[in-house]
Amino acid sequence: MSITFDFSGRTALVTGAAQGIGHAIATMFHDAGAQVAVVDRDPVALRAAWDGKERVFAHAVDVTDSSAVSAAVDAVVAETGSLDIVVNNAGITRDTVVWKMSDDQWQAVIDVHLKGTFAMTRAVVPHMRAAGFGRIVNVTSYTGLHGTIGQSNYAAAKGGIIAFTKTVAKETARFGITVNAISPNAATPMVLAVGQERLAEMTATVPVGRFADPSEMATAVGYLAADESAYVTGVVLPVDGGLAM
Repeated sequence: MSITFDFSGRTALVTGAAQGIGHAIATMFHDAGAQVAVVDRDPVALRAAWDGKERVFAHAVDVTDSSAVSAAVDAVVAETGSLDIVVNNAGITRDTVVWKMSDDQWQAVIDVHLKGTFAMTRAVVPHMRAAGFGRIVNVTSYTGLHGTIGQSNYAAAKGGIIAFTKTVAKETARFGITVNAISPNAATPMVLAVGQERLAEMTATVPVGRFADPSEMATAVGYLAADESAYVTGVVLPVDGGLAM
Protein backbone atom coordinates (compact mmCIF):
# COMPACT_ATOMS: atom_id res chain seq x y z
CA MET A 1 0.00 0.00 0.00
CA SER A 2 1.46 3.36 -1.01
CA ILE A 3 -0.86 5.42 1.21
CA THR A 4 0.58 5.71 4.70
CA PHE A 5 -0.64 7.38 7.87
CA ASP A 6 1.08 8.51 11.05
CA PHE A 7 -1.01 7.92 14.15
CA SER A 8 1.91 8.05 16.59
CA GLY A 9 0.73 9.42 19.91
CA ARG A 10 -2.89 8.48 19.25
CA THR A 11 -4.99 5.72 20.77
CA ALA A 12 -7.51 3.99 18.51
CA LEU A 13 -10.22 1.58 19.63
CA VAL A 14 -11.77 -0.82 17.11
CA THR A 15 -14.72 -3.11 17.79
CA GLY A 16 -15.10 -6.44 16.02
CA ALA A 17 -11.33 -6.46 15.74
CA ALA A 18 -10.69 -10.21 15.75
CA GLN A 19 -11.27 -10.70 12.02
CA GLY A 20 -12.38 -9.16 8.76
CA ILE A 21 -12.69 -5.41 8.33
CA GLY A 22 -12.17 -4.75 12.03
CA HIS A 23 -8.89 -6.65 12.09
CA ALA A 24 -7.70 -4.82 8.96
CA ILE A 25 -8.57 -1.43 10.44
CA ALA A 26 -6.88 -2.19 13.75
CA THR A 27 -3.81 -3.44 11.87
CA MET A 28 -3.65 -0.21 9.87
CA PHE A 29 -3.69 1.88 13.05
CA HIS A 30 -1.06 -0.35 14.67
CA ASP A 31 1.21 -0.19 11.62
CA ALA A 32 0.79 3.60 11.63
CA GLY A 33 2.16 3.85 15.18
CA ALA A 34 -0.99 4.12 17.28
CA GLN A 35 -1.75 2.41 20.53
CA VAL A 36 -4.64 0.12 19.62
CA ALA A 37 -7.46 -1.17 21.81
CA VAL A 38 -8.96 -4.21 20.10
CA VAL A 39 -12.46 -5.17 21.23
CA ASP A 40 -14.36 -8.32 20.33
CA ARG A 41 -16.83 -10.58 22.10
CA ASP A 42 -14.82 -13.70 21.18
CA PRO A 43 -11.83 -13.88 23.55
CA VAL A 44 -10.30 -16.90 21.78
CA ALA A 45 -10.32 -15.22 18.37
CA LEU A 46 -9.06 -12.00 19.92
CA ARG A 47 -6.08 -13.76 21.49
CA ALA A 48 -5.30 -15.65 18.29
CA ALA A 49 -5.28 -12.42 16.30
CA TRP A 50 -3.45 -10.11 18.69
CA ASP A 51 -1.47 -11.90 21.41
CA GLY A 52 2.15 -10.83 21.64
CA LYS A 53 1.84 -7.54 19.76
CA GLU A 54 3.18 -4.39 21.37
CA ARG A 55 0.94 -1.35 21.82
CA VAL A 56 -2.17 -3.56 21.67
CA PHE A 57 -4.71 -3.70 24.50
CA ALA A 58 -7.26 -6.47 24.07
CA HIS A 59 -10.68 -6.42 25.72
CA ALA A 60 -13.24 -9.19 25.29
CA VAL A 61 -16.49 -7.24 25.40
CA ASP A 62 -20.02 -7.77 24.15
CA VAL A 63 -20.91 -4.33 22.76
CA THR A 64 -24.58 -4.89 23.62
CA ASP A 65 -23.63 -4.72 27.32
CA SER A 66 -23.52 -1.01 28.09
CA SER A 67 -21.84 -1.45 31.47
CA ALA A 68 -19.10 -3.64 29.98
CA VAL A 69 -18.54 -1.11 27.19
CA SER A 70 -18.17 1.76 29.66
CA ALA A 71 -15.78 -0.27 31.81
CA ALA A 72 -13.66 -1.18 28.78
CA VAL A 73 -13.45 2.45 27.66
CA ASP A 74 -12.36 3.55 31.14
CA ALA A 75 -9.78 0.75 31.20
CA VAL A 76 -8.35 1.77 27.83
CA VAL A 77 -7.99 5.38 28.95
CA ALA A 78 -6.26 4.19 32.12
CA GLU A 79 -3.93 1.91 30.13
CA THR A 80 -3.01 4.32 27.35
CA GLY A 81 -3.67 7.80 28.71
CA SER A 82 -6.12 8.80 25.98
CA LEU A 83 -8.77 7.64 23.56
CA ASP A 84 -8.64 9.61 20.34
CA ILE A 85 -10.21 7.40 17.65
CA VAL A 86 -13.07 4.91 17.81
CA VAL A 87 -14.28 2.66 15.01
CA ASN A 88 -17.67 1.02 15.60
CA ASN A 89 -17.38 -2.04 13.38
CA ALA A 90 -18.81 -4.98 15.36
CA GLY A 91 -21.62 -6.72 13.50
CA ILE A 92 -23.61 -9.90 12.97
CA THR A 93 -26.31 -11.15 10.61
CA ARG A 94 -29.43 -13.22 11.23
CA ASP A 95 -30.93 -13.34 7.74
CA THR A 96 -34.43 -14.39 6.75
CA VAL A 97 -37.46 -12.78 5.10
CA VAL A 98 -39.53 -10.62 7.40
CA TRP A 99 -42.49 -12.99 7.75
CA LYS A 100 -40.17 -15.72 9.03
CA MET A 101 -38.01 -13.52 11.25
CA SER A 102 -38.23 -14.16 14.99
CA ASP A 103 -38.09 -11.52 17.69
CA ASP A 104 -34.70 -12.88 18.71
CA GLN A 105 -33.30 -12.63 15.16
CA TRP A 106 -34.53 -9.05 14.89
CA GLN A 107 -33.28 -7.93 18.27
CA ALA A 108 -29.88 -9.60 18.11
CA VAL A 109 -28.92 -7.68 14.97
CA ILE A 110 -30.37 -4.38 16.19
CA ASP A 111 -28.56 -4.74 19.50
CA VAL A 112 -25.08 -5.52 18.13
CA HIS A 113 -25.08 -2.91 15.37
CA LEU A 114 -27.22 -0.07 16.64
CA LYS A 115 -27.14 -0.40 20.41
CA GLY A 116 -23.45 -1.31 20.29
CA THR A 117 -22.62 1.79 18.26
CA PHE A 118 -24.67 3.93 20.65
CA ALA A 119 -23.17 2.42 23.80
CA MET A 120 -19.59 2.84 22.62
CA THR A 121 -20.16 6.37 21.34
CA ARG A 122 -21.86 7.45 24.55
CA ALA A 123 -18.94 6.09 26.57
CA VAL A 124 -16.16 7.72 24.53
CA VAL A 125 -17.56 11.17 23.83
CA PRO A 126 -16.91 12.56 27.34
CA HIS A 127 -13.23 11.61 27.04
CA MET A 128 -13.02 13.20 23.59
CA ARG A 129 -14.81 16.35 24.75
CA ALA A 130 -12.34 16.72 27.60
CA ALA A 131 -9.44 16.37 25.14
CA GLY A 132 -10.95 18.70 22.54
CA PHE A 133 -10.32 16.06 19.87
CA GLY A 134 -12.00 12.94 18.61
CA ARG A 135 -12.58 10.83 15.54
CA ILE A 136 -15.51 8.41 15.45
CA VAL A 137 -16.00 6.22 12.38
CA ASN A 138 -19.05 3.97 12.15
CA VAL A 139 -19.42 1.07 9.75
CA THR A 140 -22.75 1.06 7.93
CA SER A 141 -23.79 -0.72 4.73
CA TYR A 142 -25.27 -0.48 1.26
CA THR A 143 -28.17 -2.39 2.77
CA GLY A 144 -28.83 0.48 5.16
CA LEU A 145 -29.39 2.77 2.18
CA HIS A 146 -31.07 0.48 -0.34
CA GLY A 147 -32.28 -2.65 1.46
CA THR A 148 -31.49 -6.29 0.71
CA ILE A 149 -34.00 -9.14 0.60
CA GLY A 150 -33.81 -11.22 3.77
CA GLN A 151 -32.08 -8.52 5.79
CA SER A 152 -34.80 -6.27 7.21
CA ASN A 153 -33.13 -6.38 10.63
CA TYR A 154 -29.69 -5.59 9.22
CA ALA A 155 -31.09 -2.83 6.98
CA ALA A 156 -32.91 -1.23 9.90
CA ALA A 157 -29.78 -1.33 12.05
CA LYS A 158 -27.46 0.04 9.37
CA GLY A 159 -29.95 2.71 8.33
CA GLY A 160 -30.19 3.69 11.98
CA ILE A 161 -26.41 3.99 12.17
CA ILE A 162 -26.47 6.46 9.27
CA ALA A 163 -29.02 8.67 11.04
CA PHE A 164 -27.15 8.27 14.33
CA THR A 165 -23.87 9.28 12.67
CA LYS A 166 -25.31 12.51 11.26
CA THR A 167 -27.00 13.44 14.53
CA VAL A 168 -23.96 12.85 16.74
CA ALA A 169 -21.80 14.70 14.21
CA LYS A 170 -23.99 17.77 14.75
CA GLU A 171 -23.95 17.36 18.51
CA THR A 172 -20.18 17.05 18.86
CA ALA A 173 -18.68 19.17 16.08
CA ARG A 174 -18.07 22.16 18.35
CA PHE A 175 -15.90 20.00 20.61
CA GLY A 176 -13.37 19.07 17.91
CA ILE A 177 -14.96 15.68 17.34
CA THR A 178 -15.84 14.39 13.88
CA VAL A 179 -18.29 11.55 13.32
CA ASN A 180 -18.40 9.82 9.96
CA ALA A 181 -19.26 6.44 8.48
CA ILE A 182 -18.08 4.15 5.73
CA SER A 183 -20.28 1.88 3.65
CA PRO A 184 -17.96 -1.02 2.80
CA ASN A 185 -18.00 -3.88 0.33
CA ALA A 186 -15.21 -6.28 1.23
CA ALA A 187 -14.51 -10.01 1.15
CA THR A 188 -15.01 -10.68 4.85
CA PRO A 189 -15.79 -14.04 6.50
CA MET A 190 -19.42 -12.87 6.78
CA VAL A 191 -19.60 -12.27 3.01
CA LEU A 192 -17.71 -15.41 2.01
CA ALA A 193 -20.07 -17.52 4.11
CA VAL A 194 -22.88 -17.03 1.57
CA GLY A 195 -21.36 -19.69 -0.73
CA GLN A 196 -19.73 -19.56 -4.14
CA GLU A 197 -22.88 -19.35 -6.24
CA ARG A 198 -24.37 -16.46 -4.28
CA LEU A 199 -20.97 -14.78 -4.06
CA ALA A 200 -20.69 -14.85 -7.86
CA GLU A 201 -24.13 -13.27 -8.18
CA MET A 202 -23.19 -10.56 -5.72
CA THR A 203 -19.86 -9.87 -7.43
CA ALA A 204 -21.61 -9.40 -10.75
CA THR A 205 -23.46 -6.38 -9.33
CA VAL A 206 -20.26 -4.54 -8.39
CA PRO A 207 -19.15 -2.13 -11.16
CA VAL A 208 -15.44 -2.75 -10.54
CA GLY A 209 -16.08 -6.50 -10.76
CA ARG A 210 -14.74 -7.64 -7.41
CA PHE A 211 -15.09 -7.42 -3.67
CA ALA A 212 -12.44 -5.36 -1.94
CA ASP A 213 -9.75 -6.66 0.33
CA PRO A 214 -10.52 -5.54 3.90
CA SER A 215 -7.34 -3.46 3.88
CA GLU A 216 -8.97 -1.17 1.32
CA MET A 217 -11.61 -0.31 3.91
CA ALA A 218 -8.86 0.49 6.40
CA THR A 219 -7.42 3.11 4.06
CA ALA A 220 -10.72 4.98 3.98
CA VAL A 221 -11.00 4.83 7.76
CA GLY A 222 -7.45 6.12 8.07
CA TYR A 223 -8.38 9.23 6.10
CA LEU A 224 -11.48 9.91 8.22
CA ALA A 225 -9.47 9.39 11.42
CA ALA A 226 -6.57 11.64 10.45
CA ASP A 227 -5.96 15.09 11.89
CA GLU A 228 -6.26 16.46 8.35
CA SER A 229 -9.93 15.41 8.08
CA ALA A 230 -11.02 17.90 10.75
CA TYR A 231 -13.45 19.59 8.32
CA VAL A 232 -15.15 16.36 7.31
CA THR A 233 -18.04 15.30 9.53
CA GLY A 234 -21.47 13.71 9.12
CA VAL A 235 -20.38 11.97 5.91
CA VAL A 236 -21.24 8.44 4.79
CA LEU A 237 -18.38 7.42 2.50
CA PRO A 238 -19.17 4.55 0.12
CA VAL A 239 -16.13 2.28 -0.24
CA ASP A 240 -17.94 -0.21 -2.42
CA GLY A 241 -16.53 -0.32 -5.94
CA GLY A 242 -19.40 1.76 -7.26
CA LEU A 243 -22.15 -0.50 -5.88
CA ALA A 244 -24.19 2.41 -4.51
CA MET A 245 -24.25 4.40 -7.77
